[in-house]
Amino acid sequence: MAALFLALLIAILNSLLYFVESAVDSLAPMAFRAELAIGYGFSVHTVTRLFNVALNYGVALIILKFLKKGFEAYTLWTDGDPDMDPLILLTNFFKALAVALSFGVAYNWICDVAMELLGEFLVIIDTSAARTITGYIANLVSLGLFDALMSLIFFIFWLVLYLQFFMRGIEMMILRVGIPFACLGLLDNDKGVFKPYIQKFFQNALTVIVQVVLIRLGLALMLNNHAVWGVACMMTALATPKFLQEFMIAAGGGSNVSGTVYQTARLGQMVKGLLKKAPVK
Repeated sequence: MAALFLALLIAILNSLLYFVESAVDSLAPMAFRAELAIGYGFSVHTVTRLFNVALNYGVALIILKFLKKGFEAYTLWTDGDPDMDPLILLTNFFKALAVALSFGVAYNWICDVAMELLGEFLVIIDTSAARTITGYIANLVSLGLFDALMSLIFFIFWLVLYLQFFMRGIEMMILRVGIPFACLGLLDNDKGVFKPYIQKFFQNALTVIVQVVLIRLGLALMLNNHAVWGVACMMTALATPKFLQEFMIAAGGGSNVSGTVYQTARLGQMVKGLLKKAPVK
């Protein structure tokens, strides 16, 4: 009976593991640009059009909020501190407009840098993997029932993570479209909703990178007869959002969160340029 059950598991894993290996490369693009992953029946320009509509309304609301705050603070004296330098409010106004208008370009930079960074990580892991899926499947019979069960558990975790990447792609799409409305918070001294909004955005992006690396590392470990470590990598990947949230909590004070998007994207572009210019040894 055990031999029959093992043979059944091997038959199942024979197709599932190939699917896992082929689908890993599509996880990050699915999360960063869900509209491209959806494909047929959904225009790749749909998200761009949604963002443009949100941008038009967001800019209009930013202007209205700027006029409202200025009128109430310096004319009616009913809101804010009338002794505060009007230049501060004006600076926040232009800051909100700049972030809202430039976010589309900055997001493309962030995606390019994140994908290149992720690609470098995966190349290192792939070159370290000594065994292929074909060799692992062929060796399962000699390894025994325990390793086959660990492989099945690995796939169950993979399926959960795979579905989470669909959800992550939708979340990133919503965050991208809603950024002009979040920029309304930049008119407030405490950055309002913009601070937690942009932190959620970067947490999602970092979660994608960490999870993809852990999935590929777990697959490499399992293929090299470290099935328990492979499952442990998958469990860690599942816990990544909570793990990252513990040290990405918003800090108090006047941290300049509004410059995070542009500065991060620009710094990434500079690093990317330096890496391309570096001589290959």
